[in-house]
Amino acid sequence: MTRIDHIGIATDSIADATTFWEMLGFNVTMDDTVEDQGVKIRYLNCDSDTRIELLEPLSEESPVGRFISNRGAGVQQVAISVGNLDEAISTLVNNGVKMVNREPVVGSGGHRIAFVHPSSSGGVLVELVEDN
Repeated sequence: MTRIDHIGIATDSIADATTFWEMLGFNVTMDDTVEDQGVKIRYLNCDSDTRIELLEPLSEESPVGRFISNRGAGVQQVAISVGNLDEAISTLVNNGVKMVNREPVVGSGGHRIAFVHPSSSGGVLVELVEDN
């Protein structure tokens, strides 16, 4: 089943950003660091299936660090849950969609992920997350 898995928000400080989301009823569920992507991550959930992913760069040279330098803090990506990531990538590539990752990589929590280039998705960085 395809659904929005989470919305990724780039921030200079996970701790500072958390306060706002907690005021809206979100609760911290997990913290993680993905060294390969140069990012600290905090997941927040609410009573529904909605998840927010706060992203704090480990350096200015990381993808999230460059995003904040170029655009400022804010929505960095929308993550879509897919059943079979290899199949989803193949379908997109075969239909002319430009991918950042043509092969899955390991993301937070050990999930297989791949990114769709914003030029193929209306200017939005889309993360595909394989359901476990």
